[in-house]
Amino acid sequence: MQKDRIKKNKWKQLHLYYTYTGFYKFILDGLKSAFLPTVIIVGALLYVHYNVININVALVNFTQNYSDFAIFSVFFASESILGLIPPDIFIAWTKNTDHPILFLSILALLSYLGGVVSYLSGKAMLLIPSVNKFMFTKMSKHITNMRKWGGFLIAVGALLPLPFAMAAMAAGMIKFNFKNFLLFALLRLLRFIIYGFAIYQML
Repeated sequence: MQKDRIKKNKWKQLHLYYTYTGFYKFILDGLKSAFLPTVIIVGALLYVHYNVININVALVNFTQNYSDFAIFSVFFASESILGLIPPDIFIAWTKNTDHPILFLSILALLSYLGGVVSYLSGKAMLLIPSVNKFMFTKMSKHITNMRKWGGFLIAVGALLPLPFAMAAMAAGMIKFNFKNFLLFALLRLLRFIIYGFAIYQML
């Protein structure tokens, strides 16, 4: 009974802390900012699919023009460098491959490893004073949030449509515990399962 009470008080304290520091507002604002681009991308895909060219046919043609290795390489580079290309495009591509589940799993793993690369890049910047100073200025907001929320920010970035690579890099720049980072970042794999199921049903 006492252990349950202590555990309950601990979660209550965490809730109050995240409320006070604006964690929930940050998530809400992030989702709001990601909502419109997501709607635009999905809307554009559906419009093209039903009014211009069948997306599945287009993706098959795309697959025939580029090797799987080339596509995976572009995706990994994107996930390692601030997530420049929306991963949903690549998830849609996997549906029309010969092994969709396998390829989706590879994407999830590459995205996870891309986050690791971003973390290590952030940590490596500490060794170059000029670059470190520049990046700390450019990413001051992300770094401040990482110091306040740590693993929860990594988890949110991994699971929700928020910049995971930015969160990973900020974690490296503040020397967030690497083992804990790897643990929280595993939620990136879950994101691909959820989004993969949704996109496969849509197309």
